[in-house]
Amino acid sequence: MEYKLPTGWKWCKQNEVCRLTDGEKKNDVSYPYLEVKYLRGKKEKEFVTSGKFIKAGTKVILVDGENSGEVFTVPEDGFMGSTFKALSIQNVDEKYLQFFIQTKKDLYRNNKKGSAIPHLNKELFFNMPFPLPPTLAEQQRIVNRIETMFEKLDQAQEKAQAVLDSFETCKAAILHKAFIGELTVNWRKENGVPDDSWISVNMGALSELITKGASPKWQGIQYTDDTSQTLFVTSENVREGYLDLEKEKYLDNKINEIQKRSVLKKGDVLLNIVGASIGRSAIYNLDKLANTNQAVCIIRLNKTVLGDFICYFLNSNIARSYYDDNKVETARANISLANVFDMIVAVPTLPEQQQIVRILDTVLEKEFRAKEAAQTVLDQIALLKKSILARAFRGKI
Repeated sequence: MEYKLPTGWKWCKQNEVCRLTDGEKKNDVSYPYLEVKYLRGKKEKEFVTSGKFIKAGTKVILVDGENSGEVFTVPEDGFMGSTFKALSIQNVDEKYLQFFIQTKKDLYRNNKKGSAIPHLNKELFFNMPFPLPPTLAEQQRIVNRIETMFEKLDQAQEKAQAVLDSFETCKAAILHKAFIGELTVNWRKENGVPDDSWISVNMGALSELITKGASPKWQGIQYTDDTSQTLFVTSENVREGYLDLEKEKYLDNKINEIQKRSVLKKGDVLLNIVGASIGRSAIYNLDKLANTNQAVCIIRLNKTVLGDFICYFLNSNIARSYYDDNKVETARANISLANVFDMIVAVPTLPEQQQIVRILDTVLEKEFRAKEAAQTVLDQIALLKKSILARAFRGKI
């Protein structure tokens, strides 16, 4: 890990510039409990009357949990959470040390100790080679340069993150307008279609078949590496509006003799009905023999409704509210085939369905491209920050 340093710099171990402490024990005094969720702004302030006291402005580092190695600055006096320690810093500028620890965050995460609750590898942490400039003034100069460059990147990052954060909200709003008829108000006027032309029917009336598959294990069917056999589509593959087949699974073709009703046809609408992904819907659009399991519902529509129209509807907040109202919370949350059959859908004429799908395809594609561009910017900023820090700790800024 060591490399050539500028004149006057030296290598030392990280334990020469910092140590981990627990804070000062106090009782019968009320202070905020500074657990990680609160420090991240994800939980309301909670007061306790005993614990290990820590002052505002103290740097703390997570030592337990998935994000071990992450550093925070304590915003106010309080009692320490159980998953972090205070960083006692000596002989070095604290921001210089914090920036350096940031460069090793992935290394610490990938080398945690323990299994049930992974924790920071303290041996790795304390023995980490640390590039030490000769004076505090030089360390502070480097910190100032980093902060100046990061400030401009942070501004761009904030704008890109705002675009990313708004994507789901914008998408939900667009879909909502589509299925209450607002997107096609002008189209109906131009085409002489009355506003009361929409009818409300249940999904069963729109379908030739509503069914699901079964676990191949229950049927005594084995997985195979032979891609000429049956593609096995699971809820993992059914994403929001598309099939993700990066991880393909195959079963012996015997599954189709046992599970005839769940053999997929091109154009089938698939809907996840079990687990955290309830409500994700996509269309099976492959010319490939496939079957599915009990977590995926197959909706084979009749000719009165378009698959794309129903797929968009199933991914809308209108449908999601229905799932939330009807799912059963057992070992794994689920909705039944009867729930799917009874789901009410407001359906316009076929020409209006086609118009709605055209509008959604166009508008959501633009939103998706904006999301992709924002994510690309965020990825580039992350790389730039890593590059700046790498140069900083080689004395090159």
